[in-house]
Amino acid sequence: MTLDPALLARLGPLQVRARKVMEGVLTGLHQSPVHGQSVEFAEHKEYAPGDEIKHIDWRAYAKLDKYYVKRFEMETNLRALLVVDGSGSMAYGRGAMTKLQYGAVCAGALAYLLVRQGDQVGLIVAGDADAGSTERLPSGVRSFLPFAASTGHVQEVLRRLDAAVGRGPTDLSGALDFAAEKAGRRGMVVVLSDLFDPTERSLPALKMLRGRRHDVLLLHLLDREEIDFPFDDPTRFLSMEDERQIDAQPRQIRESYLQELRRFLEDTRRELTRADVDYVQIPTDRAPDRVLLELLARREGSA
Repeated sequence: MTLDPALLARLGPLQVRARKVMEGVLTGLHQSPVHGQSVEFAEHKEYAPGDEIKHIDWRAYAKLDKYYVKRFEMETNLRALLVVDGSGSMAYGRGAMTKLQYGAVCAGALAYLLVRQGDQVGLIVAGDADAGSTERLPSGVRSFLPFAASTGHVQEVLRRLDAAVGRGPTDLSGALDFAAEKAGRRGMVVVLSDLFDPTERSLPALKMLRGRRHDVLLLHLLDREEIDFPFDDPTRFLSMEDERQIDAQPRQIRESYLQELRRFLEDTRRELTRADVDYVQIPTDRAPDRVLLELLARREGSA
């Protein structure tokens, strides 16, 4: 099943869109590859008063004529931290969704999937602080939701994603430094961003997270117009993160723009791949459920 982005946009609340995407992923996978809390058999021990009768191994009794009970070990839950770029450039989008809305749908669907498996999810929205916010957060962090694994927690994740507005300059590195502080030991960090960071600090911050042995996944979100540059008429281009603007003849600058974009994308992919960061480039005109389905199936196959 493929969900059209225009249909998703018309469905209304983020909760509905994210849940539809999650259900589409599960339909494609048949069984989600995102593993969470479970129990594994560890060993047998001879039955003693006070042991749970339900854990008696009756096959062992039939063979040995003695009561043995199974002992289990609880697997460690995955702790996944979602980092969503809320800078001004993420508000761009000429299709059904802006890059930020698309990222919110993907992040919300991942939150559903993870919590459904019993895993813990946290959320960071990167960007400048909200006016009137009482949260004391470091530079580059607009909102932080600690780890939890409940239906109510997913609703709060979705509420914060739905409230996120793309504005201000990119300071993704500040959010990633904060993520390194909060992620704990060997967690998973999923970053959703266009990486339009003039400071060039985002890539070193991503590599730093991987260097701390976290599983780092970057979903690099780009609008189709940013990829193809389909403009023809004289156009005034406005920065979405500051006051800069430029008047240009698109036909005259198209080739140089596309060359620069290709260089940026190739350098980013190469540098992050060398650092063992899982890098996925996503045009936002692709159906989110298909993107996540392919991503999770690939990661399951390489596990």
